[in-house]
Amino acid sequence: MSKITAAITAVGGYVPEYVLTNQILETMVDTNDEWIVTRTGIRERRILKEEGKGTSYLAIQAAKDLLEKSNTDPKDIDMVILATATPDMPVAVTGVYVASEIGAVNAFSYDLVAACSSFLFGMSTAAKYIESGRYKKVLLIGADKMSSIIDYEDRATCIIFGDGAGAVLFEPNEEGLGVQDEFLRTDGVGRPHLKIDAGGSILPASAETVANKQHYVFQDGRTVFKFAVSNMAEVSEKIMERNGLSGEDVHWLVPHQANKRIIDATASRMNLPEEKVMINIDKYGNTTSATLPLCLRDYEKQLKKGDNIVFAAFGGGFTWGSLYLKWAYNSN
Repeated sequence: MSKITAAITAVGGYVPEYVLTNQILETMVDTNDEWIVTRTGIRERRILKEEGKGTSYLAIQAAKDLLEKSNTDPKDIDMVILATATPDMPVAVTGVYVASEIGAVNAFSYDLVAACSSFLFGMSTAAKYIESGRYKKVLLIGADKMSSIIDYEDRATCIIFGDGAGAVLFEPNEEGLGVQDEFLRTDGVGRPHLKIDAGGSILPASAETVANKQHYVFQDGRTVFKFAVSNMAEVSEKIMERNGLSGEDVHWLVPHQANKRIIDATASRMNLPEEKVMINIDKYGNTTSATLPLCLRDYEKQLKKGDNIVFAAFGGGFTWGSLYLKWAYNSN
């Protein structure tokens, strides 16, 4: 009997209609298009403006896109993992609501939180459930409404983040395709450098925390950039070495879309030309848990069965890692 591997068999995605351009941001904070593009590579980002709609809305739309494109019956899904840093609300698990709303009535679900590495860590989790033989269809969704935790008077963070969602379906494979290897890391040294101070168990919400704007993302940009550049590149290089891959062997790098300079540094360490790097940061900004699956959604038609793909991400905590996957189907 062939070894069971976990392969991606379908992808989907969703971004809101409203486009927040650099030019619009110029009217909101002291910044300009040239400064933003030069330092981040971002030209615009999508924002979910409708009242009463949160991360679950984004996730549901991405999941429905996948289900429709792949003609998958939601009742056949065994498990739904929602990778997110912005759940709809505390306590009530957002992924559970998403599973119910898409009709995945036979699935169990939960949220997975690892900042910008959430989707990458979720890929590892989904793969293990498939490889065990226990489940046949695991839906992994990465979704974040980052606009809900961004201070649009803070030019250091408001230029970076956008809203969006992407989804992938994992199924068993006996051809040796799918997830091959992973190298995942964490380090609590990053806790002070990328965080939201209030709203958790240490500092519960109060009138004072709201007045002090302590419910918005704080980022020590220089420190985070330094760690991200070195660590994202290092784990990507390591996973290539561990699997005997050269730059010629890798067909695609799927990097977390946090900063174009971080992406370029990672590709350089891997000896990959830009045409092998999935990039959509210019259109969406950093959508946190959604960046990796949105890349797959945007580039799906260029992927071919057997392609060697390396995923890499870095997030708050700090969390980071790389995953090596062989693509399982031709999209054309």
